[in-house]
Amino acid sequence: MKITAVIPARLDSKRFPNKVLYSFQGKPLIAHLYQELAKSKEIDRLVIATSDNEIIYAAKQFGAETVRTSQRHKTGSDRAAEVVKKIGGDIIINIQWDIFGLKVQMIDTVINKFNKEKKISFATLANKIESDTELIDSNNVKVILDRNSDAILFSRNPIPFIQNSTKKNLVSQFTFYHHIGIYLYRQEGLLKFAGWKRSALERAESLEQLRILENAEKIRVYKTRMKPLSIDTIKEMKKIEKKYR
Repeated sequence: MKITAVIPARLDSKRFPNKVLYSFQGKPLIAHLYQELAKSKEIDRLVIATSDNEIIYAAKQFGAETVRTSQRHKTGSDRAAEVVKKIGGDIIINIQWDIFGLKVQMIDTVINKFNKEKKISFATLANKIESDTELIDSNNVKVILDRNSDAILFSRNPIPFIQNSTKKNLVSQFTFYHHIGIYLYRQEGLLKFAGWKRSALERAESLEQLRILENAEKIRVYKTRMKPLSIDTIKEMKKIEKKYR
């Protein structure tokens, strides 16, 4: 099986403009993720997918392979599908570049799990939410699961709603899960995804994975204890800079 890992990247982030090239510890943020994933024992080809010349230039400076993609893509998975059409891959991992603190051992573990589950075409990761602050933050996407650890729903709102809750310390009243922006696809699954129109829920929540559920497909969710951070705002970036001085 050929494993292709794709890091979709763009400059036009609304909440944190040009964050992909923000300098942290002397190199662009995206370089930290790329160089960690380059240590993988399972990934056969690792590329950054972008339509931006500035990102392509920066990637060359830290030795990354890039694939130029269309400007029209609305999601990272649509961009990854274009990459696969160009360079191939039996299993494709779409990894959001702004995940900070990701460890390659976790990626290799879930690749092996996904590879063994031949009937699964779509998968992702989640960890346990440990505070109400994390739960109510709309930047943190929540997911609820069925008994097989397949996703029932993703939302930026806390789900499920707890009837007759105390309204405080909600995480002690139910086990909530935080979705991590990593997607695993078999090639045929990713190409199907790219062929579907953007769905109503996907547009409403701005969550690409909802397109899969709305097309009656299952997404396996692998639970992990690892707590990588998604950098959505400059305020979050400043907190990380203070922590890692």
